[in-house]
Amino acid sequence: MNQPTAVAVSFPPVQEVDFSVFGATERVPVARIQKLTATYLARNWVTIPHVTHHDEADISELEVLRKQVSEAGEVKITPLAFQIKALVETLKVFPHFNASLDASGENLILKQYFHIGIAVDTPKGLLVAVIRDCEKKSLPEIAVEVANVSQRARTKGLPLTDMQGGCMTISALGGIGGTAFTPIINAPEVAILGVTKAQWKPARGKDDGIDWRLMLPLDLSYDHRVINGADAARFLLHFAQLLKKPQILLEA
Repeated sequence: MNQPTAVAVSFPPVQEVDFSVFGATERVPVARIQKLTATYLARNWVTIPHVTHHDEADISELEVLRKQVSEAGEVKITPLAFQIKALVETLKVFPHFNASLDASGENLILKQYFHIGIAVDTPKGLLVAVIRDCEKKSLPEIAVEVANVSQRARTKGLPLTDMQGGCMTISALGGIGGTAFTPIINAPEVAILGVTKAQWKPARGKDDGIDWRLMLPLDLSYDHRVINGADAARFLLHFAQLLKKPQILLEA
């Protein structure tokens, strides 16, 4: 049997364009973080067969509980803390999402730990901070750690050790807006979860009345070499069901 032949992919060089012939311009150097990020994102997009599955979660009860817990305690619980908890519980049910392909691509490394990456928007570019051992931490503990690491990322930057070892990343744009997007997988992870702005939507209530529900858009990009479409749909459905019953996450 003939072995498959590796095919090298080459692209034509980018043309140098003198934009000043069309009008006034300004040359601004690209930040070092942005250049590094661009290199990894380009590699991941080209080498990983991405598929993105879209769904939404009813977080009406979650928002009520989140505000109650925040007001009753000393820590402000953010939606991201609930999302991290829900992601950990979902990874426990779907272990092949908590995995990485080895360098040969022939073995899947299943991880027994739960370190969750969070994308942080900083003045110098995007950083992914890793919150470690999330299965061992309470919602308030996760909320405090997310706030602290995000602040450090925006003011001082993060050492490489704080950005390594993630199992899966959450890219949350809910504070800005949007309805859907396709996040690029943060290799060597095999999936990434995107979250955009929750919106109130009408749903059928009792006696055919209208019940307004707060719906959170979810975007799951996954490596199709490892994950198939049916499992991606089940994964996101399970995640959404956990957000719909937030008391479980508070007690986890």
